[in-house]
Amino acid sequence: MTQKLYESAFVRVEAGTPSAMVRLSGDWTIENAEAIDGSMLETVAACGAGAVIDCSAISHLDTTGAVLIRRYAANIEQSGAALLTGVLAGHKTLLEVISCRPPPAPTVPDSVVWYLQPLLQLGDATVSGLRSSGRLLSFMGLVLIRLFGAVIDPARLRLVPTVHQMEVVGLRSMGIVGLIAFLIGAVMVNQGAIQLAKFGADIFVIDMLGIGHLRELGILLTAIIVAGRSGSAFTAEIGSMVLHEEVDAMRTLGMNPIDVLVLPRLLALVICLPLLGFYADVVGIAGGALMAWIQLDITPANFLVYFREVIAIEHYWVGIIKAPFFAAIIATAGCYNGLRVEGSADSLGGRTTRAVVQSIFMVIALDALFAIFFTSVGL
Repeated sequence: MTQKLYESAFVRVEAGTPSAMVRLSGDWTIENAEAIDGSMLETVAACGAGAVIDCSAISHLDTTGAVLIRRYAANIEQSGAALLTGVLAGHKTLLEVISCRPPPAPTVPDSVVWYLQPLLQLGDATVSGLRSSGRLLSFMGLVLIRLFGAVIDPARLRLVPTVHQMEVVGLRSMGIVGLIAFLIGAVMVNQGAIQLAKFGADIFVIDMLGIGHLRELGILLTAIIVAGRSGSAFTAEIGSMVLHEEVDAMRTLGMNPIDVLVLPRLLALVICLPLLGFYADVVGIAGGALMAWIQLDITPANFLVYFREVIAIEHYWVGIIKAPFFAAIIATAGCYNGLRVEGSADSLGGRTTRAVVQSIFMVIALDALFAIFFTSVGL
């Protein structure tokens, strides 16, 4: 005769070898859930080091009952093993579905004290920035690989889109670039003359304008304007294509988005930014010369004569050499963020803002590195 270890209206535990036998019976439905759950502790205690759970006598089973069966099995397994057997064909699918539980959702961490919040935010921002920089550098490497491949196979270069992008990022930028450069040149002479007049050195404002504008301000302001104007446009254009699944369609047709979307914009900006830098230098010097004529009574002819005597051509080349590097950074950041847009207008707006911020930050950081380098080599 089988030894009974525990018995309730829905559960009967019998001794067995090597494991106890748990026989489930009755209606395992939501109406009986409280009574079934109340028998769990005694059942688990009676099972000892594991049990075989026999479900063949269950009459009716719903989702609540299936959850309770799984809970019985989980509690028994804490001290040994639990094996389900005798599951009826009509109940098998429901028990399988209940067993496929989703992974637990992450809980909200306990908030740290207020004086540690800045450190936590700084750490999160640092980690996020390093990850973003790593992905951006990886994307830049991929673009360079595709660019070198296009040099070997020129048929991959898309001439018409490149020329179109040259018109958009170069020709149409001349108005705003010229206006800003002209005003900056005039302001530099105005403010410099006021300060140098205290020492009777008004004439040296030409030196300040030539060196400062040719080496730094001309190309730096041009790059910042282009980053805000064209870099954001690159992100918005490509991001809109991502949202409309046009980039996925390109991949389906065997077209590489790097070749189609990135390289024309990169090449156009690399070609146009040095030309815009030269244009900004000329217009900025013209603005300074006009202000010197108005404020210091230095005629344009005298201004140019003195300018040629004191400003060496090396100052121009120091500034213009930076332009292709700035262009590569702006184009890469804009296109990278455009391709990273994910399915919503909010993502598009965020990526557009991030592209501008990343471009301007990296342009200024690279300009500082160039300044240190040129100073160390005596230029």
